[in-house]
Parts: sequence; C-alpha cells; structure tokens
Amino acid sequence: MSQNRSSAVMQQRSEPHDSLDDFPTPPWATRALCEWLNARGEETAHFNVREPTANRGHMVAPLREYFRRVEASDVHDYGVGFPVGDYLFGPEPELIHYTITNPPFRLAEQFIERMAATSEFGFAVLVRAAFLEGQGRFERLFSKNPPSHVLQFSERVVMHKGRLAPEGSTATAYAWLVWLDGGAGDNGETYCEWIPPCRKRLERPSDYPEVAAA
Repeated sequence: MSQNRSSAVMQQRSEPHDSLDDFPTPPWATRALCEWLNARGEETAHFNVREPTANRGHMVAPLREYFRRVEASDVHDYGVGFPVGDYLFGPEPELIHYTITNPPFRLAEQFIERMAATSEFGFAVLVRAAFLEGQGRFERLFSKNPPSHVLQFSERVVMHKGRLAPEGSTATAYAWLVWLDGGAGDNGETYCEWIPPCRKRLERPSDYPEVAAA
C-alpha cells in the first residue's frame, strides 16, 4: 500500500504527551522576527529577551545578535550549558522586556499565558499556522487575548526532529504570533502580515555547525 502523502496528513506533527517536542528552529526564522521588530521601531538592542525553551541554542544565537542580553534556559539539559528550569510549571520568572520562543505545540497556550504575565513590552511564539484554528483555542485564548500581529512566513520553515540542518522540505506552514503592548492593536484588531522571502538573505553557513563538522 502506498504512503498517504496528502497535505492534510503531511502537515501533522504529532508528538507523544511527554515528548520534549525537539524541533530546533532555523536561525534565519528568528532573525526574520527580529528584523521585523526593529523595522517597526522596537530598537531591540536596548532591551533584554528571555528564551525559555532554549534547546541547543539555535534561537538564542540569533537573539544575541539583536538584543542587549538573552536569558536562556530549558526544562531539559541538552548539554550546551543553559540553566535547567521549568519555565511553565516552576516559580513565575521575574518580569523581562521581551520573551521569544518556539514552545511545545501542546503547551503553547500555557506558555502564552505565562509570557503575557512576565513580559513588559511584548512576546512572540513561533507556531504552526494551524494553531490559529480551533473553536476551543479561540474561546480560551484568542477571544480573550488576541495577538497584535500574525506574521505568516511566505516560504516554508523546515524543522527536523532532534537536529538542525539546512536541507529538506516540509508541508507544515509556520507563523510568528506577536503580542506587543499587551495584545491586539488599535480597536482590538489583529494585524496579519506576510514575512517576505528572506531565508537567502538571513541564513549563514555558520548556523549549521553540525553540518560543517560532518
């Protein structure tokens, strides 16, 4: 029997309940958000940012290029020196200027709630575009605290389970959901923008040290 390769099936990225959801973020995707923040006048170089699911540091590294200081940690020790701590179920962290992360999909709503309570100027999560769907999620989250901006990638962000590599393809679409100044913008509106093709401009060979060492 041939494999079902329909887009509906290919876009599923299911993980076990106790999974670490280990899908490292390509650094260029983080740079795209930082470029957008600075283009709208956020002046990130003057502020601090928290990355609470630091993994192996693939999002931390580009954040350090744009922000004054990056506070990084993870619930699991990936062996790269970040403090181990439970951001979601541990003690509530102190207030910080911004929080930016790629949260475990099944816990994204809880992450957003904690980020909203502990981020002074704004926060952003990288999620599958399908995260915007769902009556339950609308009632629990978006009807009460909608993002100020939805930034949809116009080119695919390829993520591999357990490793970072430049090759490959994906049927999964990703977007940044951004909350600035607490939530929705003027008149309670959420603004939708497209991130134009930028991988070629923002990607660097040094982003993939494991590939270079192979």
